Amino acid sequence: MLSLRRGVLHVGEYGHIIVEVIFGFFGLFVLTKVLGKTQMNQITAFDFIAAIAVGELFGNAIFDPEVGIPHIAVAIITWGLLMVVIEKTTQRFKGARGFLEGKPTVIISKGELRYEDMKANKMDFNQLMHQLRSNSIFSLSEVDYAIIEADGSLSVLKKSAYQNPTRNDLDLKEQPNPLPVSFILDGEIIKDNIINSGQTLEWLENEIRKQGFSSVSEVVYAEWTPIDGLFTRSY
Repeated sequence: MLSLRRGVLHVGEYGHIIVEVIFGFFGLFVLTKVLGKTQMNQITAFDFIAAIAVGELFGNAIFDPEVGIPHIAVAIITWGLLMVVIEKTTQRFKGARGFLEGKPTVIISKGELRYEDMKANKMDFNQLMHQLRSNSIFSLSEVDYAIIEADGSLSVLKKSAYQNPTRNDLDLKEQPNPLPVSFILDGEIIKDNIINSGQTLEWLENEIRKQGFSSVSEVVYAEWTPIDGLFTRSY
């Protein structure tokens, strides 16, 4: 039988790889839960490097016959501890945040473009306009301030002339703005949401019939708010 490097595996080696992949997956999954959602959403330069490193360690461990689950566990735990230490360091020592997490950079101030700052962040006009369009802005003339965040995203403040008016601007009273509750998702009735909203399955069936459906099975999505009532969509 040829070795692993020549592309042939024993049956036992297949099983060994499967076990290591499953262990590594759940190990990394638990680690992401421990680190929290912000770590997954706000990827800094340090996080990017650490992710590449642990991916390389994990990948090599899977296909190296001399590396087992204990080695994978050590790699995951070490990476996790390093991330926690860095997180605690940036929380305690503010001076370390800029070095490890990066700093936001203002590239448009009071409508004036700071071209040198834009170049220093390796951003060209194509990238800038793409980011602006992602913020529903199609002209530089609409921008009062623009900031490149530490994670590379662009935060934009429009000039007042291009901002949407608020209820305060129109001198209108505040109105309640309840969060929509999903009653049906992908054709499946979410009973807990219906009960927690003070409604019943019978009420839902009646409301669906009022909207022209013969049965609940015809509805793929439904949401409800106390103000707007039931909103539905069919297959």
